[in-house]
Amino acid sequence: MPHTVTGRFDDGSAYKVVITGEADRPVIGSARVAALVELHAGESVLLTPTGPLRMMAGDDTGAVLAVLRRYTDVLESRGAP
Repeated sequence: MPHTVTGRFDDGSAYKVVITGEADRPVIGSARVAALVELHAGESVLLTPTGPLRMMAGDDTGAVLAVLRRYTDVLESRGAP
């Protein structure tokens, strides 16, 4: 089941993306969000404020969502992970 995320960047720009779970194209719907996810690939990211840590990979939907929560204001998140 696709995971849809709606959010906003610090500058107020809104986005709506689908987290695909595919390593070669982790998100669909925003080039800016795709660039953000790519920028943080290979970094450790907290899945929740208290952990656990996981290596950011495009095929890890939980890690992609954690990056979006950390660097943007996630307004709505529907579907799995």
